[in-house]
Parts: sequence; structure tokens; C-alpha cells
Amino acid sequence: MSKDCGNHSGGKEAAARRICAAVIAFIIIVLVTIFIVWVILRPTKPRFVLQDATVFAFNLSQPNLLTTNFQVTFASRNPNSKIGIYYDRLHVYATYRNQQITLRTAIPPTYQGHKEDNVWSPFVYGTAVPIAPYNSVALGDEQGRGFVGLMIRADGRVRWKVGTLITGKYHIHVRCPAYINLGNKAAGVLVGDSAVKYTLVTKCSVNV
Repeated sequence: MSKDCGNHSGGKEAAARRICAAVIAFIIIVLVTIFIVWVILRPTKPRFVLQDATVFAFNLSQPNLLTTNFQVTFASRNPNSKIGIYYDRLHVYATYRNQQITLRTAIPPTYQGHKEDNVWSPFVYGTAVPIAPYNSVALGDEQGRGFVGLMIRADGRVRWKVGTLITGKYHIHVRCPAYINLGNKAAGVLVGDSAVKYTLVTKCSVNV
């Protein structure tokens, strides 16, 4: 009786080892396949352009408080002919001299097909946001001269789709310089009672 039990136990262990080996072999094959396809197709990161910014509010008050309200328009293009892009998460916000001055606005998750373009127009805003004293001085000087230099940023995660294969998530960082002529409303188009829409068409840097 004890020998039979030992044989049954040994058989189960051998079966479990075979199953584990098969699963590991399958995972390795899938990973190698994805890597080979990736190397052959050489996916290119998406391209972003900041098309315009509509300024509803931009007020610097003491002591070093900034209130802003923008609507920015991004155009994104997938340059790949055989690879799709999943934007699982993308948050847009504005910074001034590397200091965040607005809240982050989430763009809904979306899929971008081959050679496809997407356009997003999120609002970004901040109410009485404390900024560093030296940034407050620099910003006041720029406002006095008319032009204000901001950086519109988008951070998130993307996945690549090659046929039926979908990769893991990759970080994406988009940086779009925005030089806005706040001192001259005639440089833009009046929207409503007080907002001004400025055409920018600025190429953005993209890191994945």
C-alpha cells in the first residue's frame, strides 16, 4: 500500500513539472515572437503638435499666487503603418520653469490605428496656485514684456499593438513649448467676452 501511494505521489509531481515546463516554454515562445516582430517592424513613437491655446484666465496676484484657465489643442499622429497605439493613460498640465501651475487633466483612454490622427482639446486650470517667489518675479517680468513662455506637458502610458499581439505598458512624456502673446489680444482671436485663442502650431518632443 505504501509503495502504491509513493508511486501516485511521484506521478503527480512529474505531471506538475511537465505542465510547468510547458507553460514556461509557451511564455518564452510568445516573448521571443514579440521581440522578433518588434525588431522587424521597428515601431516609431507618435508625433505631437500643440495647435493652439485658448486663454480664459491668467492672473498673477500677491503673494505669489497664480490663477489660470486654458483650453489647449493637441494633434497626435501614429506614423507606423503596421503598428497601433493604445493610450491607456494621458494627463495634460502646464508648467512654468519646471514648476507645475495647473491641475492634471485626464484624456480618455483611446486607440490610435495605423497612420491615424487624433485631436484632443482638454482644459487645464489652477486656482490661486502658490508659485516660487523667483518664478513669480520672472513671470511678472514676462507679462510686462507681453510674451509668456509655458510648457504644456502630457504624461502617461501607452501600449503597442502588432497584429494580435499587444505589448506591455510604456511611459510616454510629451513636452510642448507654448509662447503666448498675452500682452496683445489682437495676436489671437476673441472667443466669447474675454477669452483669446492663440494659434501656436508648435512641434512637441516625445519620449517613450
